[in-house]
Amino acid sequence: MKYKDYYATLGLERTATEDDIKRAYRKLARKYHPDVTKEADGEERFKEVGEAYEVLKDPEKRAAYDRMGSEWQSGQEFQPPPNWDEGFEFRGAGGSGRSGGAYGDAAGEANLDDFFEAMFGQARAAQQRQAAAAMAGQDHHAKVLIDLEDAYRGAQRSISLQMPVLDAQGHVALQTRTLDVTIPKGIRAGQHLRLAGQGGPALGDAPAGDLYLEIAFREHPRFRVDGRDVLLDLPVAPWEAALGAQINVPTPDGSVEMTVPKGSQGGRRLRLKGKGIPGTPPGDLYVILNIVLPPADTERAAAAYDVMRQAFNFDPRAHFYG
Repeated sequence: MKYKDYYATLGLERTATEDDIKRAYRKLARKYHPDVTKEADGEERFKEVGEAYEVLKDPEKRAAYDRMGSEWQSGQEFQPPPNWDEGFEFRGAGGSGRSGGAYGDAAGEANLDDFFEAMFGQARAAQQRQAAAAMAGQDHHAKVLIDLEDAYRGAQRSISLQMPVLDAQGHVALQTRTLDVTIPKGIRAGQHLRLAGQGGPALGDAPAGDLYLEIAFREHPRFRVDGRDVLLDLPVAPWEAALGAQINVPTPDGSVEMTVPKGSQGGRRLRLKGKGIPGTPPGDLYVILNIVLPPADTERAAAAYDVMRQAFNFDPRAHFYG
């Protein structure tokens, strides 16, 4: 995806107010309108100005754009930072693909405007349906990160959310609130928690909207997650792999003892059935063996390696060259 500096496109500073954005857009739209422009690239500039305005005029799109950082140069290949949208609350039910992926126009070139349409598009449609049906409060949506251990045991957590609002001067500000949330045992990444009545306020006696929290896992120093399954790279010594061993293996819910079969090779996957994320059925924990060689950093260690060299008639590249 190509990064575009929408502030530079409209000739604005990042501190621009809502009125500043409107004035800049109107001025440039008149200048580059296809019916009046005398600029050779006027039509293309008109499209760029319109794209920038569509993002910066909307407080939620603008706040999301600003969260991605300002260090990028226009035209650079760009991907949003991991979990850039953590705790970012916005109106609507949310759209699929909101955390990244391929967004492209008819020509196949991805751009930021497509990214924001994918993130907010379904949310806007949900708002329109709600407005047409009743004066109920709007649903809100946010992504939150939890620890993998919380999915194994369940937990009570306090989470902070930030929602874009316009202040009295027309600047976009982030309004913060903290909620106490129950994380149910067995929840998976991508699932949503519904907090009834925690969305937007309603008019009159109509019900308030709901808040939907999309669950994602924080990066773990040991474990990786695939649906309900969990993967662990486990270091083993050469003799443990060759001779077999009983090893204590950490899991997100405590240690278990596992048998490493005799003659195991590096990269072998061993399954601990039912030790993944709880559920019906539960996931599995896959242990991937990583054979670690001890260093030959003493005379005794080097001599031990030389004994091994002489003891084995072993060529690791016997079949390598075909």
